[in-house]
Amino acid sequence: MSKPAALPEFQRYQSAFTAHIRDPRTHPRPPGVEARRMKIYSELLYNNIDGFLLACFPVMRQVLGARKWAKLVRAFFSTHRSHTPYFRQIPDEFVQFLQNEWAVPEGYPPYLLALAHYEWIELVLSVSNRTVDCAFDAGGDLLDGIPVLNPVLANLRYDWPVHRIAPRRKVQPAETHLLVFRDPADQVRFSEINAFTARLLALLGSGTLRGRGALETIATESRHPDPGLILQAGGALLADLRDRGAILGTLQAGNDS
Repeated sequence: MSKPAALPEFQRYQSAFTAHIRDPRTHPRPPGVEARRMKIYSELLYNNIDGFLLACFPVMRQVLGARKWAKLVRAFFSTHRSHTPYFRQIPDEFVQFLQNEWAVPEGYPPYLLALAHYEWIELVLSVSNRTVDCAFDAGGDLLDGIPVLNPVLANLRYDWPVHRIAPRRKVQPAETHLLVFRDPADQVRFSEINAFTARLLALLGSGTLRGRGALETIATESRHPDPGLILQAGGALLADLRDRGAILGTLQAGNDS
């Protein structure tokens, strides 16, 4: 088998140049480039990445402190290969890096991945272009109709109370359910919910169940001794979710089956 052709000189130079920018401590500065100018390139690109991440993950930066944060950003900058040219998607790439490529070192909080996802989801929903793809009745009967969820909504579960994490605050593992959605004023809203609400939203996410059917499913799953109470409480909950903007209404007649 023949050996692969060597890269042209300019490509070898580009590779050395970018390797030094990514990780100047590991890769030497390519010959012929003034140290002062090379430093400007390195700091400019690193600071751009750092700035985009700071805007999305302010709590993580505060929790980690300057040294650990810088070490984490440098690890991302030097090792991760992004699959998008868009600056706005740098936080997306950062979350992928944390989830798939980075092992949490000793001394870093164990809730870091959960916190990163929690902070990132606000950006995801704020820029989402998802829209309702069906006709709905904003005042429809939520029990006898098929509730239509806000298309820009996330029903999240974490093993940590991520919404309570702050610098110098001790937190313990705890199952946590959060409802996050973008309201009609384009504001992203966060609220803690219980397991009942989370299950109801998960069932309604299929877009095929009537409100009553979803609540009856929960009553059966929980083996509740009085299913009527589940329907009563669930009806009030559905109305509250609509008032807050998490539910838009019910599927308009003629679109349901």
